[in-house]
Amino acid sequence: MLIHKLVLGCILILLAIPQLAAQPPELNADLVVYGGTAAGVAAAVAGARHGLKVILIEPSSHLGGMTTGGLGQTDIGNKEAIGGISREFYRRVGAEYGKPEAWTFEPHIAKNVLFAMLNESGSSLYLHDPLVECSKLGTAIQSLKLRSGRVVKGRIFIDTSYEGDLMQKAGVSFTVGREANSKYAETLNGIRATTPKHQFLVPVPSRSDAELLPLISHDSLGTPGEADASLQAYNFRLVLTQDKSNQRPILPPAGYDEKQFALLGRYLQALTAAHKTPILGGLMHIQPMPGGKTDINNDGGFSTDFIGANYAYPDGDEATRFRIWQEHEDYTRGFLHYLATASEVPESIRTEMQTWSLTRDEFIETKGWPAQLYIREARRMISDYVMTEHNCTGAKVAEDSVGLAAYTMDSHNCRRIERNGLVENEGDVQVGGFPPYPISYRSLISNPLECSNLIVPVCLAATHIAYGSIRMEPVFMVLAHSSATIASLALKSGTSLHKLDPKTIREKLLSEGQILQWPASPER
Repeated sequence: MLIHKLVLGCILILLAIPQLAAQPPELNADLVVYGGTAAGVAAAVAGARHGLKVILIEPSSHLGGMTTGGLGQTDIGNKEAIGGISREFYRRVGAEYGKPEAWTFEPHIAKNVLFAMLNESGSSLYLHDPLVECSKLGTAIQSLKLRSGRVVKGRIFIDTSYEGDLMQKAGVSFTVGREANSKYAETLNGIRATTPKHQFLVPVPSRSDAELLPLISHDSLGTPGEADASLQAYNFRLVLTQDKSNQRPILPPAGYDEKQFALLGRYLQALTAAHKTPILGGLMHIQPMPGGKTDINNDGGFSTDFIGANYAYPDGDEATRFRIWQEHEDYTRGFLHYLATASEVPESIRTEMQTWSLTRDEFIETKGWPAQLYIREARRMISDYVMTEHNCTGAKVAEDSVGLAAYTMDSHNCRRIERNGLVENEGDVQVGGFPPYPISYRSLISNPLECSNLIVPVCLAATHIAYGSIRMEPVFMVLAHSSATIASLALKSGTSLHKLDPKTIREKLLSEGQILQWPASPER
C-alpha cells in the first residue's frame, strides 16, 4: 500500500535525526517521555498536539513495546471504554486493513502507524539510549543523563517504561511482587491457596530418582494470602505462520538439552495415560492474525510462560535483564523445538508443530523473533492513592478519573512448586464480571515530597491484583494521553501537578475524547 511506503520513508528520516544531529551535550524540552512503548508514543503525540516541545527516549532500538512486539490480538475488556489517542490508534490501524478500526493486527502495521503518528506530531525520538542518571533540584527532576552522553532537560517528565526506571532513579517509592491480602483488605492478592486455571490437568510426579525435575522451584507453598516477591510470568508473544513462502526456521537455543523439558514429556505421557488426548492448541494459545500469522500466548499447565524465571528482572541491572531476556528466549525456543522433535511428544503434535515457523516479514532486525519480552509486571509505584481490587469491583470509586480499565483481574502463574509429591503451578487468577471502572489521577503521580514533576501511567500505583486488570496496552495509551494533557495544563497555568483543579482536568480530557466514567458520559 502507498501509505506503508510513505510511513516507512518518514521512519527512516526520523530515525536518522539523532544520528545526523551534532550530538549536543544538552537537549531541552517542555515534556520528556521516557519509554518508547505505545503509551510513550501516545504521551508524546498528546503533548505535541498541545504545543509542547516533546522528546521521547527509548532505551532499546524497538518502538511500540508489546503493541508492536507480537501482542497483536489486543486484550481489551470493553473497547467502548477506550477513547482519545488510544482509540485513534486502533482506528488508524483499521484503516490499513480497510476497516473502521482493528484490534487484531500484524506487528509491522502497528509499528508503521505509531511511527506515522509520532512523525506527524513533530516530537523528537531518541532510540537505543538508556537512562544513566536522573538529576533533581529539591523534589523536581531537572535532567536525565543518557548513555550516549546526552543530557536531556525538561519541565515535566513522564515514565512510560514497563520497568519504571525513571521512577526509580527519581527516588519515588515502589514495590515489586505480591502484597499480602491484609495490606489493603483484598482477597485475591498474595500466595494463592489453590490455583485451578492454567494448571496441570492430571497428577504429575515432581521428582525422578528423588531429584526434583527441571523447571520446578524448591519453594514450599507458604501461607495463603501472605506477601511474596514473585511476579506473574513473562513470555514472548510469538508470530508464527504456516505459509511456506513467508517462513523462517525456529532454531533451537545454543546448548539445547532435551532433559530440561522432562516435566513436559512426563505431563504429556500422563495425559495420554488418563485418556486425555493432548493437542498442540492445549499447549499454547494459537490466536489467528491477519496475513496468515498468529499471536501465540501461554495456555495450560506447561506452555510459553517461563514461570519463576523473572524475579530479578525489575530491579536488575542491564546485564541481569539481558541474561533473563536471553533465558526466556532460550526457554521458548527449546519448548518449541521439544514439541517438534522429542519422542515423548505424541506424533500428531510433532507433525503439527513442524508446520509452524517464524515469519520473514516481521521483526526483521531480530530475525523473526519478537523484539519485546512481555513484561507483564515489574515495579509499581506507591503513591497517595493505590488502586486495589476494590476499585476493580466498584466497591471503591476514584473521583478523579483519568481513564477507565475494563479487563478481568488477571495474573498469570507466579511459581511452579512441589506439593505433596506432585508438580503444581501457583498464582494464576482470573476474576471478572465487573463493568469498566475509573483510574485515579493520584495513582499516576508520586507523593509530592518525593517527586513533584513526574507522571507514571504504566508503572502506576496499583496492587498486584489490580494491576493485573489495568495493565492492558489500550489502557496504558489512555493513561499516557491523559498524563501529557495534564502536563500541558500544569505548564500553561503555572500550577503544580499536585494542585491542578480536578474539574479542569476532567473537562479537558472529555474534550479530547477520553472516557472517564461508566456508562460513558453524555458529555463525550
